[in-house]
Amino acid sequence: MKYCYFTPMRSLKTLLEAMRIRAWTKNFFVFAALLFGKVWSLRALEETVLAALGFGLIASAIYLINDTVDREKDKLHPEKRSRPIASGRLSVKKAVISAVVLTTGTLTAAWILAPWLALVYSIYFVMQLGYSSGLKNVVILDCILIALGFVLRALAGVAVLYDSGELISLSPWLVICTFFLASLLAFAKRRHELISMGTGAKDHRTNLKDYSVSLLDQVIGISAAASILGYSIYTVSDRTAEFVSPYLWVTIPFVAYGVFRYLFIVYSLGLGGSPDRVLLRDTPLKINILLWIATVAAVLFTNPSV
Repeated sequence: MKYCYFTPMRSLKTLLEAMRIRAWTKNFFVFAALLFGKVWSLRALEETVLAALGFGLIASAIYLINDTVDREKDKLHPEKRSRPIASGRLSVKKAVISAVVLTTGTLTAAWILAPWLALVYSIYFVMQLGYSSGLKNVVILDCILIALGFVLRALAGVAVLYDSGELISLSPWLVICTFFLASLLAFAKRRHELISMGTGAKDHRTNLKDYSVSLLDQVIGISAAASILGYSIYTVSDRTAEFVSPYLWVTIPFVAYGVFRYLFIVYSLGLGGSPDRVLLRDTPLKINILLWIATVAAVLFTNPSV
């Protein structure tokens, strides 16, 4: 009886680990439309939460597929070799079946209940399948695709509210900020892989032979600057002042600190290989994000007439 009880529980825990639930922190971008669109109702919140959950399930299916495809190369990585599929703790058969169930179930429900959201899910899924199938080996494009995944998360928040009858849109400047912020995370991850694995980097990821630390440093710097600039322009634009708040610019220091803190983590602490892990473990970064959210909420709620 003890074996019968603990074995399924252990298998479920291993599956959840392979699904990378902690990476669902990326789905906070889904809430951008809810927050900056000033759609403050319980129904809108519930629908956005469900949209973020659905995105998490689709992303987990992609993680399972990607880890299955990369299992041999992951065995050469000092950290990834301990992942459930690479280590053999989760069989390829179980991983593939789980990915199919997650994808089919989520997309079917989305197409029935929220067609525009389902379209965003489908675009993301196809794009990530292309990434897993070989586009991840194309230098620069691999990071661009990762960044576009974050943009699609933000658009998912718009889509689910549109399906429920809320006609809102994200400012192009906010989309630009999201894209470059995600690019910063992606290129910083490549830098960490290149440095931490040394001469064995190209054996783990083919396109790492085409990257160099100096190139990545330049691209990271450009992405960091563009993300801060994009957000700053968004907060002071006439459209934001008219439809959101004329005082949103007071939140710029939090965004600047967040970007600079992440650069400190990448360059001074030698981290950056796992952005979701950094977010969950770095206390100053977590406090800054909470303060940013609180300040944005305060600014928006004190301007109900806008």
